[in-house]
Amino acid sequence: MSTGPGADSAPVHRSTTTPREGKGTFSSLAVRNYRLFFTGAIVSNTGTWMARITQDWLVLSLTGSAAAVGITTALQFLPMLLFGLYGGVIADRYPKRRLLMISQGALGLCGLALAVLTLSGQVQVWHVYLIAFLLGMVTVVDNPARQSFVSELVGPGLLRNAVSLNSANFQSARLVGPAVAGVLIAGVGSGWAFLVNGLSFLAPLAALWLMRPAELHKVERAPRGKGQLREGLRYVAGRPDLIWPIVLVGFVGTFGFNFPIWLTAFSGEVFHVGAGTYGFLNTLMAAGSLAGALLAARRGSTRLRMLVIAAGVFGALEIAAALSPSFWLFALLLVPIGMVGLTVNITANSAVQMATDPVMRGRVMSLYMMVFAGGTPIGAPLLGWVTDTYGARVGFATGGALSLAAAAGIGLVLARVGGLTAVWAWRGGHPSLRFVPRARPERLATAA
Repeated sequence: MSTGPGADSAPVHRSTTTPREGKGTFSSLAVRNYRLFFTGAIVSNTGTWMARITQDWLVLSLTGSAAAVGITTALQFLPMLLFGLYGGVIADRYPKRRLLMISQGALGLCGLALAVLTLSGQVQVWHVYLIAFLLGMVTVVDNPARQSFVSELVGPGLLRNAVSLNSANFQSARLVGPAVAGVLIAGVGSGWAFLVNGLSFLAPLAALWLMRPAELHKVERAPRGKGQLREGLRYVAGRPDLIWPIVLVGFVGTFGFNFPIWLTAFSGEVFHVGAGTYGFLNTLMAAGSLAGALLAARRGSTRLRMLVIAAGVFGALEIAAALSPSFWLFALLLVPIGMVGLTVNITANSAVQMATDPVMRGRVMSLYMMVFAGGTPIGAPLLGWVTDTYGARVGFATGGALSLAAAAGIGLVLARVGGLTAVWAWRGGHPSLRFVPRARPERLATAA
């Protein structure tokens, strides 16, 4: 039977040449199919970051409102909130490679449509709103399919490493995309950045076409039937190791990841800099995010304790950046904010994927993405309004404070569920926080 790039119907099995377990930072790249996936994603992610930065700057230029930027972001993520779980059902039911070829093509067409409108001089803010919503509709299927497809590419032994490298890929593109977008906006206009983004989706389409389906890891697909959505929700509801990381990521994603609003507001209202410097700020954050992703790729385990601590540190750093008196201190703090924010995302993502049965992974990851990204339609307009009304510093600090409070509250819940108590101790001359099993009453009586 054919194993050519178009043979989706070929039988799938575990390749005997695929590494079973990650041995280094880049171990997943030893897998040919994942290498193609990774390479195509670098190109499209760069275009996506160019479009994101250009879109935010275009909306701010058309309206002069941080709240309008928040509305654009909200419209792009609103479909995930409304329909995200159905996207997971589709991802579990149909071949993911085929779904991704359709969704990546549709994303490219959206980018080209915005390019034509902008280059022709006809673009209006409602055009940007509409295309943002259409992008969100495609992402409803693309996100869970892409997230869960990674396990088919590399298998369970390399899954954690591949998830980290995917994030490193995304953040590497974030280093290049904003900088190129800033140059294009200042030099030839926004439309050319949108055009490059639309054409960039040819790379993942080619990568998906060139893959060898026979080397994919076999994953049982959910049969067509009723109640699959409810089945996925019941599955997560009965698993504290899934539900609490998802809840924490939901709070942080809703209130702590509204950087398009805050960075545009700080650039225009607080420090009075142009599009080039706005791109530079995004690049600094991406540099920290890339470092966080590469560090995560080296780690051999994923612990919920790290997730809680990282979320708390993330919120505290955002508050510190909001209060920064100078531009350069603000810019410097964006690096650790990016690093710790990526640590939160990767730790939660890999913990949830590793703990989920493969047949349920599409639905669980759709819930994860719905909570993480689907909260943006709530958080973005709300924090956009706070930013417009009370200023960029108050808006940024509010997002950080809510993330910090969520980390503290869910950390206490996890400790209680696990029967743990916090213990402070000195190790090597430094304070250390550990969670240890709570002593039972009989043990306390014996000790007494």
